[in-house]
Amino acid sequence: MNSAQQLLRSQRDLLLNWTCDHPAPLLRWLRDAEVLSSPQYLSLLVRSPSNAVAQALETVCATEEGSQKFLLVLREVQDYYCGDLQAWVERHSRNDAVSQPVPTPITIEAKKPKGPFSKLLKGKSKGFTPTPEVKAKEELKPSRSVNLANIRVPISAHKTTLLKRTEQLKCYSEGEGVASNSASHIEIRYTDLFVTEDNDLVDSSQHEYFDLASRRARIYAHQACQRIRPCHLLSPEGTSERSPKRVKVKGIAGIGKSIAVQRLAYEWAIGKSMREFTCVFDLRFRELNLIEAPLSLLELLGERFRYLKTVLTYLFASPSSLLFILDGLDEFKFPLDWNSPDKNIDVDSKVPVSELMVALIKGSFLPEASVILTTRPSTEAPKHFFQRCCVVLGFEETQVKEYTSKFYKDSKVAEKVYDYILNNDSLFVLSFIPLYCYIICTAMAEFFSSGTQDACDSKSLELNPPRTVSEVYFCYLFTAVKHHALRGSAERSTPRSVVLSLAKQELTQLGKLAYENLLQKKIMFSRVDLENYGIIPADIQSTFLCHILQPLKEETVEMFSFFHLTVQEHLAALYCAINLFSQQDIIQALDFWCFGICQTSSTAAPLQNTDFNVDRLESLHMFTRFFMGMLRARLAGQLDGLVLYPMEQGDDIPARLGLWFQEQFKDRKLESQAALNLLHCLMEFHMKEATSIAAPEIKKLNLFKIKLSVVDCAAIHYVLQFSLHKLQELNLGYSNIGNRGLNRLGPILHRCESLYLRYNCLDRQAANLESVILRSNECQVKKLFMCGNNLGPEGVWELWNALQSNTTVEELYLDITGITDRGTENIVNCLSKNTSLKTLTIVGNDIREEGRRRLRELGQSRPGLRIIADFVEDRGLLQAYLDWVEEIRVDKDQMESVKNADALQSVLKGLQVAGKQMQKGENAEKGKELQTKIVELLKSSTDLIG
Repeated sequence: MNSAQQLLRSQRDLLLNWTCDHPAPLLRWLRDAEVLSSPQYLSLLVRSPSNAVAQALETVCATEEGSQKFLLVLREVQDYYCGDLQAWVERHSRNDAVSQPVPTPITIEAKKPKGPFSKLLKGKSKGFTPTPEVKAKEELKPSRSVNLANIRVPISAHKTTLLKRTEQLKCYSEGEGVASNSASHIEIRYTDLFVTEDNDLVDSSQHEYFDLASRRARIYAHQACQRIRPCHLLSPEGTSERSPKRVKVKGIAGIGKSIAVQRLAYEWAIGKSMREFTCVFDLRFRELNLIEAPLSLLELLGERFRYLKTVLTYLFASPSSLLFILDGLDEFKFPLDWNSPDKNIDVDSKVPVSELMVALIKGSFLPEASVILTTRPSTEAPKHFFQRCCVVLGFEETQVKEYTSKFYKDSKVAEKVYDYILNNDSLFVLSFIPLYCYIICTAMAEFFSSGTQDACDSKSLELNPPRTVSEVYFCYLFTAVKHHALRGSAERSTPRSVVLSLAKQELTQLGKLAYENLLQKKIMFSRVDLENYGIIPADIQSTFLCHILQPLKEETVEMFSFFHLTVQEHLAALYCAINLFSQQDIIQALDFWCFGICQTSSTAAPLQNTDFNVDRLESLHMFTRFFMGMLRARLAGQLDGLVLYPMEQGDDIPARLGLWFQEQFKDRKLESQAALNLLHCLMEFHMKEATSIAAPEIKKLNLFKIKLSVVDCAAIHYVLQFSLHKLQELNLGYSNIGNRGLNRLGPILHRCESLYLRYNCLDRQAANLESVILRSNECQVKKLFMCGNNLGPEGVWELWNALQSNTTVEELYLDITGITDRGTENIVNCLSKNTSLKTLTIVGNDIREEGRRRLRELGQSRPGLRIIADFVEDRGLLQAYLDWVEEIRVDKDQMESVKNADALQSVLKGLQVAGKQMQKGENAEKGKELQTKIVELLKSSTDLIG
């Protein structure tokens, strides 16, 4: 019997020899054909290539069905391997006895259409008839004019090279024992990201520290969020049959954009997604920075992908079959002129690389080709050039748990670390950003081992598990240094100062490189750059530098960078903390970093290079927070071993810094972002003496329309808790703090005379918290703005009940809060007993006849209470809403916000209900004007979306 099982067993050594160099395609296709289970597949990925293939062959040869499926898979992946294997497949696929499929359905054909190269091999389809579904899929694919036979071998080489480049996730951590992390294959470590449509027409230019929590809160609360897998970025949207050609993917640093497109390239190279593309070109802007002279696209691609050089002209004969992945626009050093007139560029035209990229992104050059661009929000790339714009929001809570469980070999360690993250606000918000999640997991391994670690080992760290961002990064850095410095040269319980002293020279050189280039906004370094700072490139892989610096070696390119911008910022902060020796140095440095005030009286090294564009001060926010954390570590003796000289008048520094912060809040008209950054600096410094001096000077805090995360709320709370006086105003309108953020602020809210919480994704839970504040004997709230939150009937019940005994609130604004007739059931009984409330605004809610009757009854029992239930009752309110509508009309970002569209609909409904009164009342003209403008605005928004 000439069975597939016998054939494979007899040819085992040959097959092993042909595939063992690069088993990834074979193993993945076997997994998808259900020949290998997922656990089997993942276990093979961590083995050596030869062992993995040998084990896979053992598994498939166990049954005739598995052997048949193996032959089917081998036909699909043959182009990844040598010509001998392809000839073997050709010979045996014509053998009817072997190639006939077993009676059970072959799932691989139903799942995936055949690869483009397999179609070229005549005679191979005998016995393998595609299902109707597969035929339909093939017919839907765009036609190609490329002669695939001419490009088969180069494309095969391209796919294999791309696979080898993308199948490993770069891993910089190093641990010992069961808590260490060793699995770095993309199939094992990759955790799905939260990607959705980007509805913001205007990108934020603020520093990217914790900017996501607010965005996530808005999406969760206001839209049925569409999650997009990276492999579907170019899929038709909704009922459309047309695929987008230009796709923009934005997200903050460390959020996983590059990993997402790495996964995308990997999936194409392994033949599992986007098979309509003949070729995918992945280009990184940090590499394009090295191109100074004008060049053509043919020259650029021919140099970058040398094995494709001879077939590029064939490929460009059908540009619709090409995909360009352009990663990291924010790292591009050349200026981009999006408004320049389109030039007549073809593949042979020599132009500056910046013009080439702009033309490719805009679609004025190769409009039929597809482009996926990744960038940070702070980098301009006008949305109207793209058919789809997406935003990467990092991990969801379940994905943080999944990532943590994948990171550690020991499930108990993973569980302990996840629980610690979950119960710490700062770390919890950090963990949604994959890069931070990685750094947290690396740092936490020191504190949550399962008992195999020497009990004395942790003494060298002399820290509790980290709480602040600075502590997390310092633990990460110290972990890397310790494993390197102590390897075979000292006891594990060596004091921390000794460990740091062993790496003093390297850390000082790294810090100087990081700081001086941070001011220049330089993130890529050549060998010469490193050598100028005393760093030997050859040492990177053999020292702890491999955890800090990332080499980039591809073709003729050799550059280095810190593996993340925040690592550069942290090392820069560490350098400054150990090189500033007096109160005056520190004050001058903060004046420079926070406000661009440059003084040259100091001789301290960090103050000698002050060549910095003061228009980019916000780019130093994260650095200044790191500095305050590192300064605290120095004053606490945690940097001993690194510093050359003791701090002058060290005992007085917290008090002097407290006075400096006090002066900023007192004398300076702070922009919202600057004020928030100072609050974060005080929280990272975390010294009561300094904060107690600064906090009482904060009389008003206006963070209107500044997107705030839970950690931002934690910083506000940390500082204001040290001020015992009342706060005249806390304006958090449109800040999207959500229930979790409000809970974090809870202990200080009772001291706010005017409390603005408009449009903050709050619900009944927030109303419950606010009612507790209103019942407090210490409550000082006089004005409470809750407009635009979804409190609902049950939420306002709690507020009415709390107001029975409250004696401070004079004005309460509950416009557009989801109140219905049910929400008024207890209003008369409760507010009749209240003596302080003078104004209640409740417009824009679904209050009908029964509810209006109760409001009239309340007005009779409380003649001193002004109740505004209709827009036409107050001319000032009508004008305020007219101003708001005009503001939304001008700011397209607001119009794209779902919550504003809903709010406008609510206002319009309220105006329509009040229609009869508008015809008679003196405010009719204003009311009709407002109604007309809202209708026009909603119509323009619908047209825009359409």
